[in-house]
Amino acid sequence: MNASLRPSAALPVVPLTRDDLPVDTVELARFMVGQYLVHDLPEGRLSGRIVETEAYPLGDSTSHAFQGRRPHNGSMFLERGHAYVRLTYGLSYMLNMSSEIEDVGAGILIRAVEPLEGIAAMEARRPGAKRLDLARGPGRLTMAFSIGPSFDGADLCAGHGLWIGRLAVKSADELQVGATKRIGLSREMHRLLRFYEVGSSYVSGPRKLLVPSAAGTSIEG
Repeated sequence: MNASLRPSAALPVVPLTRDDLPVDTVELARFMVGQYLVHDLPEGRLSGRIVETEAYPLGDSTSHAFQGRRPHNGSMFLERGHAYVRLTYGLSYMLNMSSEIEDVGAGILIRAVEPLEGIAAMEARRPGAKRLDLARGPGRLTMAFSIGPSFDGADLCAGHGLWIGRLAVKSADELQVGATKRIGLSREMHRLLRFYEVGSSYVSGPRKLLVPSAAGTSIEG
């Protein structure tokens, strides 16, 4: 990642507001690439640049909201920008975010983050992991960022605790976002609903799938 895109004292990260977020699941998944995930803890801040997301839009049979609202998936039906934290395969928690208007169930999965602040604390939570692998993949990400079920339903636009942000001053550098197939699913894997920062080493999954497609775009970081 270009050093000018990293937050610093002169270039801080500020919270994203709900109005900043597109009211469309696919557009939101693309938009969130290049934004920032922050977890403020008593012992210090954990932060990183989001480099990979996955969309689970309306009508997607793989979405946890496909069968309608249930006790376990209610957070997906909150207004866009709320956390949906779910234990998957009984092994790992995954951080998702609601993505439509209230009472419409859909979401995006935050798949990978480039760690920027609190590296030592992340390494303590993921002993033996290389920096490249600290938050490369959704299960690793939640472990490194100390995200568990207590954050289900949290407002990620609140600007405290666990939150999402952007650079206070937009960079002149362009961020290229690619689109590719989703991974780890048993159906609807052909859809180009996984978005990633082209060229980032922190993106998860097979490298051979990371080829910019016609669905890719360039946006300001």
